[in-house]
Amino acid sequence: MTSRQRILAALNFQPVDRLPKDLGGMRSTGVSAFTYQSLRRALGLPPQPTRVYDTSQMLALPHPDVLDALGCDVVIVEGDGLTNAYEQPGLWQPYDFNGRIPGGHVRDPRNYRTGPDGTIQLGDNDRMPPGAYVFNAEHAGQPLILDGELPRPDLKQVRSDLTKALLTDAQVKTLRDTCRRVRESSDRAVFFWGQLNMGLCIHGYGGLAVFPVLCLEDPDFIHELHALHLEFALKNARALLPEIKDCVDIIGTDADDWGNQNSLMASPATFRDLFLPYRQRHNAEIHRLAPSVKTFLHSCGALYDILDPIIQTGTDILNPIQWPAGGHTPRQWKDKVRRKMTLWGGGIDSQHTLPLGTAAEIQHEVAQNVATLAEDGGYVFANIHNLLADISPEKIIALYRAAAAC
Repeated sequence: MTSRQRILAALNFQPVDRLPKDLGGMRSTGVSAFTYQSLRRALGLPPQPTRVYDTSQMLALPHPDVLDALGCDVVIVEGDGLTNAYEQPGLWQPYDFNGRIPGGHVRDPRNYRTGPDGTIQLGDNDRMPPGAYVFNAEHAGQPLILDGELPRPDLKQVRSDLTKALLTDAQVKTLRDTCRRVRESSDRAVFFWGQLNMGLCIHGYGGLAVFPVLCLEDPDFIHELHALHLEFALKNARALLPEIKDCVDIIGTDADDWGNQNSLMASPATFRDLFLPYRQRHNAEIHRLAPSVKTFLHSCGALYDILDPIIQTGTDILNPIQWPAGGHTPRQWKDKVRRKMTLWGGGIDSQHTLPLGTAAEIQHEVAQNVATLAEDGGYVFANIHNLLADISPEKIIALYRAAAAC
């Protein structure tokens, strides 16, 4: 099988020649830019620029030789045309993050300012002090509002912003040409992320201290807001999908972390009332326009209690499968979604076994999880979320070699 055939077989619950795997197919299955060069060295690969494509999370865009060495089957295409399927030297400029990432490259070094103490500022709010490995903002950039009138978005402004974000004919043509070149350049599955994302999120406008409460206090307003987002998402889908449907395999539809370590961020009833109908229509239209393309939802945390309604939305793939959150096992997750939805991720407990375990413990847990999650198809291997800067290259290699042995 080619990598693309392998991924598509898994997504269609068909037999595969080996376990399909992902590294960096989207922005929650990636690897830290601080680890990337040492990973290349550990794999015996020559130096290449560390292309930091997600600067908030400080993720490196993996080169094809890294994907080859780890047996990974997916390449990314982002909504601005960024890809790792082939070289795009005109997109990158050197920037070494105050000497912390020698050989580092970013899209635009002018976005960064370094303070006297070495703290790097990204935009107006995000900061990365010396010794930190990601950018962050106070309260994660979300206002902490615990009393008084809840702020809410102005629907006229939302419509204006969404109108500005509509794809132009020139953007559609550029993305079409990029996706065609990617298909011609690689036999890996193509994951398109961006532009068709609906933007529905339980920690959306106002953040976690505001939006879930607003869903309870004024559901009619949330229906208006979500209907507006759906309207514009469908316009973009109808403009773009007919042009790229033969060149992409997976479409990211939303990144929406409904769970925390122990429970949901909001009730299943809130999901069913205010999210399910809009996601259902979004998925249905994508499937109508591009029947062979699979839709992908990213949602972290203890999601077990809303797996059924997520399936009802028509979502084909769920990630990252954070089964340690909420007290449920990989077996319970798999039994809930078996032959109804693909699980993408969940290969190892990324908060305990991966950072704290030995190579033998990593191998043992991966073997157990894969044996469960890959039953009856519908599984793509990856870590639970990104491989962080404190994960050694030896453990990353052990992780993927353990998966390859399954």
